[in-house]
Amino acid sequence: MFTFIGYWRTAAVVLCDLASTVYYIGGIVENAIGPAAPWFILGVMLFSYAVRSVYIESCSLFVRGGVYRVVKEAMGGFLAKLSVSALMFDYALTGPTSGVSAGQYIMGLVLQFISILAPAAYKAMRLDEQDPGQVGEMVIRWGSVVLAVLVTVYFFRQNLIGIHESSDKAVKIMIVTTVMASVIIVWCAATLIYNRGPAQDVPWQPDLNAKVEHEEIPANEAANPSRYTPQEDKVWVRDPTRPDHLKPKIEDGKEVPKENDAIKEIANVTGIDMHKPDDPLGFLANFHAFGFLRAVGIVGMFLAFGHSILAMSGEETLAQVYREVEAPKLKNFKRAAFIVFVYSLLLTAGVSFLAVLIIPDEVRMKFYSGNLISGLARHVIGPPLLKLGLETFVVVVGFLILAGAVNTAIIGSNGVLNRIAEDGVLPDWFLKPHPKYGTTYRVLYLIAGLQIGVILLSMGHILVLGEAYAFGVVWSFVFKALAMVVLRFKDKTPREYKVPLNFHIGGIEIPFGLLMILFVLLAAAILNFFTKEVATIGGIVFTLAFLAIFMLSEHYHEKRRKGAHHAHLEQFNQATTAEVTAASLGLKKPYRKLVSIRSTQNLYMLEKALAETDPETTSMVVMTAKVTPTGDESALTPDLDAYDQTLMTAVVDRAEKAGKEVKPLIVPTNQPLYAVLKTAKALQVHEVILGASNKFTADEQLEQIAFIWINLHDGHPAPLTVRILSRDRDMYLDLAGGNRIPKISERRARSVAELRAAGVGVDRVLLTHDGTTANSDLFQAVLTMLDPAVRLAIVPLTPPGPAPVNGNGVLHHDEERARQLDRDLTILHLKIGDGPEIVQRAREEQYDLIILQLQSESPSNPLGELDARAKYILQYAHCRVFLSSTPAIPQEVVDTTPSVPR
Repeated sequence: MFTFIGYWRTAAVVLCDLASTVYYIGGIVENAIGPAAPWFILGVMLFSYAVRSVYIESCSLFVRGGVYRVVKEAMGGFLAKLSVSALMFDYALTGPTSGVSAGQYIMGLVLQFISILAPAAYKAMRLDEQDPGQVGEMVIRWGSVVLAVLVTVYFFRQNLIGIHESSDKAVKIMIVTTVMASVIIVWCAATLIYNRGPAQDVPWQPDLNAKVEHEEIPANEAANPSRYTPQEDKVWVRDPTRPDHLKPKIEDGKEVPKENDAIKEIANVTGIDMHKPDDPLGFLANFHAFGFLRAVGIVGMFLAFGHSILAMSGEETLAQVYREVEAPKLKNFKRAAFIVFVYSLLLTAGVSFLAVLIIPDEVRMKFYSGNLISGLARHVIGPPLLKLGLETFVVVVGFLILAGAVNTAIIGSNGVLNRIAEDGVLPDWFLKPHPKYGTTYRVLYLIAGLQIGVILLSMGHILVLGEAYAFGVVWSFVFKALAMVVLRFKDKTPREYKVPLNFHIGGIEIPFGLLMILFVLLAAAILNFFTKEVATIGGIVFTLAFLAIFMLSEHYHEKRRKGAHHAHLEQFNQATTAEVTAASLGLKKPYRKLVSIRSTQNLYMLEKALAETDPETTSMVVMTAKVTPTGDESALTPDLDAYDQTLMTAVVDRAEKAGKEVKPLIVPTNQPLYAVLKTAKALQVHEVILGASNKFTADEQLEQIAFIWINLHDGHPAPLTVRILSRDRDMYLDLAGGNRIPKISERRARSVAELRAAGVGVDRVLLTHDGTTANSDLFQAVLTMLDPAVRLAIVPLTPPGPAPVNGNGVLHHDEERARQLDRDLTILHLKIGDGPEIVQRAREEQYDLIILQLQSESPSNPLGELDARAKYILQYAHCRVFLSSTPAIPQEVVDTTPSVPR
């Protein structure tokens, strides 16, 4: 029914987007804030783990814990739709941006090989003419559009088959990327050692001045031509005294301002006469009052940080794939988050530093602003042919990882649109599963259509796409962090994980860590809003467009429901068969378990079974016996009624939360218990798990099961273990010797403590103590026998009266003995101390074992007798009961040594 993925696949899906930024983020940030960019990229990468911790906490609360669900729970539907509209703008551009960029890498490589292998044809076809509008530029641009469309269609197909298929491709891409990263980092380190240091240092102070054009000279006229490669025929002039280390171009005695590349590209495409200087202050540059920001104080640092925050794109996809993470779910999610953090820190920040240290300032932004790794490949030591091979490898890997980012965008968009469709904002029609693969194919068609449309409309102009999508990244982070802060005060539900740094003041928890993360994100978002004109204008327009679509769609469906509350029901592919077999359900694992359910109000047995099941070795079938009148043929139709759909939706929720695959099965019958056992026989299951009956006692229920199972096998039953599970009882019936399945905790435990922590064995022991010396002897035996980690409690059953007559003196002595041995001992004082009160207390405090001392032993009755209290405990206790007898008095002569006369 489900396909769950491990933490390596989860990390690979996210890294295909996050790690792909290594190809362009260094250039984008350095263009904005100068050669100090690596320090701020490093800061963003370190801060990204704090942001990731926000996503970990949200997913511990909600399995489908993306920004929409979290914001809606915290702040309502409107802000949830607003936040997801900004996020969809991000996803709508991430895929096309990555796809077109990947296409440009391949087209550039193709043209480079043509220029090497057939230089005459290269010039004859005018492929060397690569200014805007010229032949070479159009070939690269439209070729990249075709490749981007093909990549989008390919990953659309992979996601149509399922996330297991698409995540497998992501893993393979990341393996190749890791090889490339390792080679380039080692090679760069060798270059630094060989060159006895860097080409220049990395300054810490960002350059927030308005950008200018730089003076250009032939490379052979530069002060040190050996710093450049043969392809770098013209270079900028170095000036170490300036913040950007470059000499500005002077015309009419003034520095020539640089135009904003994105605005220039929009003007070229639209034909509109637009000119805008490139300034890190953006809109704020129009107001002289904000000139103080260039002085690089704290606010200036935040401004530079905001220009670098694009390096964190892809974080939301981490939350969207949490639903598909396999068990142990949260633990694997944390592992994936840590892998993403370490990988992106080393690769993205590392390459940014190496680029500034190795590639000269005079050529870095002139030739390699869009691909710093290719610049590194050209500037490392080694023969030209080997460096060409390295550059080719880098470009091919760049194509692969940027193509992988298209996959990440599709996965993230699919998750977001599924969440809002489940909430009734989009019609349920979108959630119809694919007849063969079970994926929400209509949503995938919508996403692919949207991304291909953006690719075609962009006509391959990558700068506009790249500049615009920063808006959705940062504002989705802000909404997420704000919602989690609100939920800390609004929802006190216990969390498996919390963002660290929480303080208590007067009984109120102050989430200081969350508040600091929110402050940094909000500051960066506000500064980006005023400093990134293209992103702000494009983001506002498209966010409002998506918001309008979502609100109109929701309003339309509310009118159709006529005021009825929307309740999400999962959509299922339905198939009927006259006979259930293991092959038809795809049960291929060594063990098989059948869980019978009948009501959404009682799914404890399913939750317990999921918690205990090892998904590597055990297939689980979740069955409900649909009771129908005899002869009712309509019950055999494949259509699910509302109750069936509600019940199976509850099964989906539990399975997702556990991260374990289940196979749902509905069997029409007028004899539910018979149908369950007949299905168990057909599937050759090892264990059947049922809930306690509300009509029969447990003993009667077990007798019926045994009778039916023996009859199904004509008196020669196959081994089967039947468990009747409720919150109070866990009873086993081993038929024909039983066939118990090892629990996951049993298979993975490496110590007794691990077994006990997993709920296997005894963790809490309850001992009754009547104050007699026999009971005191039993207490000492138990105290010395038990592991100190096992908690021991005593129920005093001493009769009324003064000590020592009533036995309180003996009991007090035993308490002192435990204290002397530094053993924890709990004394449970009961009001009456009868059987019902002891059983109730043992159940409430979840004791695993009750130990009773047998009474009235004598030579004629060494096994002792049970009083009324002990009989009640034996009959109604929810756990095991041990009975202890004192050593019997021997009836024969013990000392057979002959006496020796004196």
